[in-house]
Amino acid sequence: MLNLKKNTASAIAALIAEKYPAATLSAEEILDMLEYPPDKAMGDLALPCFRLSKSLRRSPMEIAKTLAEGISLPELASVEVQGGYLNFRVNGVAFAGRVVREIAEKGETYGSPMCGEGKTVVLDYSSPNVAKPFHIGHLGTTVIGHSLKLLHEFAGYKCVGINYLGDWGTQFGKLIVAYKKWDDKAAVEEKGVDELVALYVRINNEIKAEEDASAAASAEGVKSSPLADAARAEFKKLEEGNEENIALWKWFVAVSLEEYEKTYRQLGITFDSYKGESFYTDKMPAQVQRLRDSGLLKIDDGASIVDLEPYGMPPCLILKRDGSTLYPTRDIAAAVYRKGTYGFDKAIYVTSAAQSLHFAQWFKVVEMMGYDWYDKLVHVPYGTVSINGAKLATRTGNVILLKDLFAEAISRVYDITKEKHPDPAECADIAEKVGVGAIVFYYLSNNRMRDINFMMEDALSFDGNTGPYVQYTYARTCSVLEKADGAVAMTDAALGEREMELAKALSRFPERVEAALAEYEPSLITRYILDLCAAYNGFYHDCSILSCEDASVKQSRIALTAATRRVLKTALHLICMQSPEKI
Repeated sequence: MLNLKKNTASAIAALIAEKYPAATLSAEEILDMLEYPPDKAMGDLALPCFRLSKSLRRSPMEIAKTLAEGISLPELASVEVQGGYLNFRVNGVAFAGRVVREIAEKGETYGSPMCGEGKTVVLDYSSPNVAKPFHIGHLGTTVIGHSLKLLHEFAGYKCVGINYLGDWGTQFGKLIVAYKKWDDKAAVEEKGVDELVALYVRINNEIKAEEDASAAASAEGVKSSPLADAARAEFKKLEEGNEENIALWKWFVAVSLEEYEKTYRQLGITFDSYKGESFYTDKMPAQVQRLRDSGLLKIDDGASIVDLEPYGMPPCLILKRDGSTLYPTRDIAAAVYRKGTYGFDKAIYVTSAAQSLHFAQWFKVVEMMGYDWYDKLVHVPYGTVSINGAKLATRTGNVILLKDLFAEAISRVYDITKEKHPDPAECADIAEKVGVGAIVFYYLSNNRMRDINFMMEDALSFDGNTGPYVQYTYARTCSVLEKADGAVAMTDAALGEREMELAKALSRFPERVEAALAEYEPSLITRYILDLCAAYNGFYHDCSILSCEDASVKQSRIALTAATRRVLKTALHLICMQSPEKI
């Protein structure tokens, strides 16, 4: 519909210039006014002429009548005046023929606005904390971030995916203490990150027990913990370059990455950089000095801050009392490094909405520091995930691990499909694509800002508007085309309502892509996929395709099926899902 809207807008703009010479309305302005009627009975496209009244100095009804008499396009069957609206109906054969032909000609690039050619986007997403489990709470940043990367690549941008690993901080002091005190190398080598998680949970529980005991024994209720003190000491040694602690830290990182890569492989995700927090340790002093030299740093109760009160925000902490850095310091240093290294036109950060203030603060500090690319920094927040209403907490082990969630989904699909696909290898391949896809689709079906109360049964349901449903629809198109023969092209055969609804659904893909890019919202693609599947399945059930006796109609229906398969494959790819040809 985007092409039809553009052509219609151009025709209207030209007609206005002819009929109302004093007006200065562009085709782009008219395009923004065109809308889809809420009721199909009103037509396929509408122009609310009351929006033109002020500039044309005429009543909406008069404008509508004047324009209706002069508009003529091959893809428009009729132009009708209804109140102050100008309603357009498409010419089914011409419109559907053009849409299907365009999809066939453009192939995998159909729907791309190609607005990013010559531009670079850096995307910071996923970024798990090393030595902690990859759980359902990480799914948001990972699949939203990667979908945005795929959308930008589709639009022609050069994309740099960065996994900004949480590979530094006091938690490593705790882990080093726990490893030295309770574990051995063989256990970590055998169990990997699961053993590191168990150690982390254990030491936090032990520290809490020590603090509770000390508070109970102290008249003032003062909490203390020898284990916590030891952890701080071990991290200080790590910061100072202690060889033993550095070796342990590198090992913990390697063990964690090995585990994370398994999940990334299932999701089809790769990164261009794994530079984590530790990489920027030596790059922060220069940015602190720049803040100091520019007079932006102020001392507040011993800490170094940037005052953001004039901008309605709390102060941005740059250095603690002891001179150690904080997250804003590291993020500023990372942004400066990435700008210098990649020369980005846009830098996107995909994190929880809980960090929105943090990003607003350091984005403002970057502006105050005089970096002219401050307005190229974009924070894309998303809502929280809970489990049956309970907040996720690594310290207590209250998490659903992604590998366990994927394994259960894959197992369920395998049990469903093994009777139809007796070959174990084929069944296992289908089960992984559909099982993982079910989880991804469930998550990306929601607006990214919506908080999700994760319910296992809902996520793994294979009924209704689910991942398996849309993948099955794709497999259905493959099955039809596998059995088809002859040319795959639209003819001049008349089209019924179901064919037209499908053609219109196919035509809306470019608009949905543009909207998803503009709003950083993958769920717009997910919802489009559901709309397209509904249109195709309605067409499939009501219109005979391969058994159609009219050869001309049959050919058009096969062409519509081929177009649906092409667009579905592209759309599924944009939300990190695979397209199995058999289910």
